[in-house]
Amino acid sequence: MINKILIANRSEIALRVIKTCKEMGIESVSIYAEDDKNLLHVTEATQSFSLGHGALSETYLNQDKIIEIAKSSGCDAIHPGYGFLSENADFSQKVKDAGLIFIGPSSESIVLMGDKKASKQKVETIGGPLVPGYHGDDQSPSLLAKEAKKIGYPLLIKATAGGGGKGMRIVREDKEFSDALAAAQREAMNAFGNDKVLLEKFIENPRHIEVQVFGDSHGNHVHFFERECSIQRRYQKIIEETPSAFLPTDKRKEICDAAVKIAAGINYLGAGTVEFIYTNDHNFYFLEMNTRLQVEHPITEMCTGVDLVKEQILVAAGKELSYKQDQIKQTGHSIECRIYSEDPDNDFLPTEGRVEKVLARLTPSFRFDCAITDGQKLSLNYDPMLAKVIVHKSNRNEAIEEMQKALNDVLFAGVKTNRDYLKRILRRYSFVIGDYHTQTIEQEAEKLLKEETLDNDIAKIINAILTDEQKRKGTIAWDQKSSFRNV
Repeated sequence: MINKILIANRSEIALRVIKTCKEMGIESVSIYAEDDKNLLHVTEATQSFSLGHGALSETYLNQDKIIEIAKSSGCDAIHPGYGFLSENADFSQKVKDAGLIFIGPSSESIVLMGDKKASKQKVETIGGPLVPGYHGDDQSPSLLAKEAKKIGYPLLIKATAGGGGKGMRIVREDKEFSDALAAAQREAMNAFGNDKVLLEKFIENPRHIEVQVFGDSHGNHVHFFERECSIQRRYQKIIEETPSAFLPTDKRKEICDAAVKIAAGINYLGAGTVEFIYTNDHNFYFLEMNTRLQVEHPITEMCTGVDLVKEQILVAAGKELSYKQDQIKQTGHSIECRIYSEDPDNDFLPTEGRVEKVLARLTPSFRFDCAITDGQKLSLNYDPMLAKVIVHKSNRNEAIEEMQKALNDVLFAGVKTNRDYLKRILRRYSFVIGDYHTQTIEQEAEKLLKEETLDNDIAKIINAILTDEQKRKGTIAWDQKSSFRNV
């Protein structure tokens, strides 16, 4: 039985877990670094504890301090959210050793699937689909060069640890291999303390399809369908949707079944995501498995009606999954856009500053996951994602139209964001017809250049930063039907 949960995270994902805790009658404990004390997750939890000032290692990554807070406040379990300690096997084991429940998979699963080489070797034994490549232990440059020739060019050199594009190089000719290998190994060592790499055939212009899977301690494993995550910038997802507009029905079943087979093959517990690359000729290959809840989990929740955080908590408490596979249905179409504090027209540099006002006008088909409050000062210490905008409609065309409206009604006044950039992507023909891939953003970069700010956007900014007294005396006001009107 779980009665009280500490959320070892911050901002919108901490707030998301708190929401489900409230609905389940479970007490929640939030933690915060002092520069986060005004975020909503601090005030919405049953209890909240400061981690003090300092670097991440002293706050959100301070494992011993977090576990001590959980124990002293009477928690039964810790939910890691995503990022930070969510895929840290040492933390998972420490939580269990402290007599607490880690709301996530076993430390063994985290270790296995966190190593790109080991995970591919395991998937191979399970019978999962793998890209032709080399995943062996011998890392001598001469052997790697020979294996590269066997695989053929273009190929991908990829660090076996970590992610985010670090330690990764695309090699198109044999003469480029040695320099690219050395560069990838250096970058991997600097980023992850591990310079081991694997080699894979590089798939030109693939799509990135991931499948939401779940397992319990009673031997049940199911999927909650796929998510299309091909709209990426520098290997970072920015728009996700479900169902994929590209997958034929038979391939949807094949890829979802393959994901469940992999989850069952490692006796996976809790929420996980099996990621695949999908080719234009409708072949798919295992990429990696994320052993946590994903940023984009809301679109799955919108289309299936299932609270994935609730399922995480129930499974962690030793209960069976609430659903059999034939009970899980997908209805309508959902899209998520990630709002980042960055300047798309200045090489996407992260932006600092103070959010003077947060505006978001909600509708029944519009979900806004955000923990930022008016006046919040942004820090480069954290991921620049400010919020997630999620819509759900009966079909894809309606969902795209609804997302455009939703983005029009979201504003973080005082800081530069990628909101308008997202709107430009949604208007691109390639996106509208669903004919896009992981390189689309890069290939259409010039066509996504800055557009002039609309008068209505200027009105919103002015209205957002005016005080209530100024608004009463001023000339611009919010109009619920037409956004803005003169008074």
